[in-house]
Amino acid sequence: MPMSELSHIDEKGRASMVDVSAKERTARRAVVSGEVLLRPDVLAMIIEGNMPKGDVFQVARIAGIQAAKKTADLIPLCHPLSVTNITIEFSPVEDSGLIRITAEVRAMDRTGVEMEALTAASVAALTIYDMCKAVQRDIRVGPFVLEEKEGGKSGHYKRNA
Repeated sequence: MPMSELSHIDEKGRASMVDVSAKERTARRAVVSGEVLLRPDVLAMIIEGNMPKGDVFQVARIAGIQAAKKTADLIPLCHPLSVTNITIEFSPVEDSGLIRITAEVRAMDRTGVEMEALTAASVAALTIYDMCKAVQRDIRVGPFVLEEKEGGKSGHYKRNA
């Protein structure tokens, strides 16, 4: 692909933010899934509220929400967005120790919210890791996957649809 066709590269080959000022504000939505794999006994401690650092899911949810709102501060070429809603859900699978994370972000803006949803899910998972590392060191974090997005000129995307 010629450099002139790359959206985040200027005419001198430097990284630059895409100008979205001419685009219409539309409803945007992105859903990301992620995973954290723990030993089943550690997951049981989380569910029972017996973790030394407190309520793991509540802290991870707040961390993920905060992270989504800070995405433009963390990822250099992301636009600051007018986020209207962030939800983060945890689905524990007790017999395997797996925690499925689902982050959904909505906005009325000129560009998508995939990066905000990815950031929310990732930071929620890292927070779970941080809160559990004293009890288990070999925690697996990831993968993270864009499951669905809506809005914008590229339209609706659904993974495996």
